[in-house]
Amino acid sequence: MPVKNINQTIHASQYHKNVSFETLAASWFSGDGWEVLMPLVDHGKKTDLVLADDSHFYRIQVKTIDSHDESILVENMWGNEKIHYVIYFSRNSHWGYIARAFKEKRKHLNACDHIRFHQHPKNFLKAFKEI
Repeated sequence: MPVKNINQTIHASQYHKNVSFETLAASWFSGDGWEVLMPLVDHGKKTDLVLADDSHFYRIQVKTIDSHDESILVENMWGNEKIHYVIYFSRNSHWGYIARAFKEKRKHLNACDHIRFHQHPKNFLKAFKEI
């Protein structure tokens, strides 16, 4: 049986969890037939995933929420970058939200124009098609 012999810092552990949600979203999009591109570096352009079809590219930010409260305020972490969508995954529950990137500094996660999903590919993809 494999044994994990690694002691990660809290910062490294946080990074690994965030990347796991980016990879999860990428696999769900890929399974739905999207071309999924993952930038090598995403700090400057704030892009975690790029979805492509024959004529469009969509830039996506993936965020994790460490809360059970769906009404929390989430911050615009992409500034003026031309992000199309933001996907929020709850780390503590099995739900998330998909939102169009907003210009406001903060917005309630469960705002009426954000689409809630259960963390399952079928529910996630249905929510993405509704956005």
